[in-house]
Amino acid sequence: MKETVQIGLLGYGTVGTGIIKILQTNAHNIAQKVGCPLAIKKVLVRNPGKTRNTSFNVPLTTSIDEILNDPDIDIVVEVMGGESPAKDYILRALEAGKHVVTANKDIIAKYGKQLFEAAEEKQVDLLFEASVGGGIPIIRPLKQCLAANRIREVMGIVNGTTNYMLTKMTQERLDFETVLAEAQAKGYAEADPTADIGGWDAARKIAILASIAFNSRITLDDVQVEGIENISPDDIEYARELGYAVKLLAIAKESESGIDVRVHPTLLPHHHPLASVNDVFNAIYVRGDAVGETMFYGRGAGEMPTASAAVADIIDAARDIRHHVSSRILCTCFNQKNLSSAQHTESPFYIRLLVEDRPGALAVIAGAFGAQQVSLHSVIQKRRINNFAELVLITHKVPYASIKLAINTMEDMSVVRKVHNVIHVEAGEFE
Repeated sequence: MKETVQIGLLGYGTVGTGIIKILQTNAHNIAQKVGCPLAIKKVLVRNPGKTRNTSFNVPLTTSIDEILNDPDIDIVVEVMGGESPAKDYILRALEAGKHVVTANKDIIAKYGKQLFEAAEEKQVDLLFEASVGGGIPIIRPLKQCLAANRIREVMGIVNGTTNYMLTKMTQERLDFETVLAEAQAKGYAEADPTADIGGWDAARKIAILASIAFNSRITLDDVQVEGIENISPDDIEYARELGYAVKLLAIAKESESGIDVRVHPTLLPHHHPLASVNDVFNAIYVRGDAVGETMFYGRGAGEMPTASAAVADIIDAARDIRHHVSSRILCTCFNQKNLSSAQHTESPFYIRLLVEDRPGALAVIAGAFGAQQVSLHSVIQKRRINNFAELVLITHKVPYASIKLAINTMEDMSVVRKVHNVIHVEAGEFE
């Protein structure tokens, strides 16, 4: 048996620092769990002269070959981020027969199939718990703890930036631009926030979760994506009055028509467990045929939560090395299932319109919905703006294609000044 499991760490940024901190602070406890000590042999950095915490006393290198060609390094941990050169380094590490732990959602979502095949060929582990949900355990529960279930639905708040922004807009009634600037000032949002506010970060994560949950390969291109850029304080206030919270949800469901995977703003009824998840916290709701409803909640990003998940994977890989086993649960995409098209996605919808305030206007609008077999659950006139009335409508469950056709028709009507917003509603009572 190995006397010490040696680690090569790729990246010494926020998460890399957290990993070193946990491995050194909890070294004795971790060694007891593994059966032997763990040691970081080398850390790959771009700039060895950069100011860092010298108390960690870890050897640095600028050469990936010093890690990949070192026979004493058993586990390569990638926390560099981005696709290049991280993807190449991961692939080369697997081909060199090294176990790999990564927090890289971009690479797993895009190149998972290729990497899993390389890991299986070399009979090594490829573990990625930290790629989704930060410190929230979700990959391992889906692969192991819930393996007896046929998963019906995975739905979650998996981006802390947008959840923080929507929380501030809700609680303080601030506009989008104000809360975005505040999120950037606090370091929750990047200078270029497109990946977060546009829904792309969440889309990568739900592609990973859907692939595991439904045992079929889902890529980023398969996800319908809509961000929060068009959400206004008015929408949030009207949703609150109607008994809903507005959240950016990542949703994956399986039905007879196929797998439906999407990211978009959603009105959630206040009694739904995800509706009370606020600030930078994440939560993932899973419904299985045997277990029923479960929810995983916690901090979805940050140095220590993400490092916690990565170190848990390191411990798992080290145990496998210690006991001469590997590849216990690699790729679970055994099937190739059909995808449900965006046009066939069904849900209730919230619609906010500005229309002429005159007799017969509502009848014209109702006719446009009726022509597309869209049934209205409720219609409320909220306020009068000059000679126009603002209407808020909630439909029953209908295909997105029907809503789209009805909206296209209304946008050409003289009675309709503007269609402000169309938002999915997650509410079983309207189905």
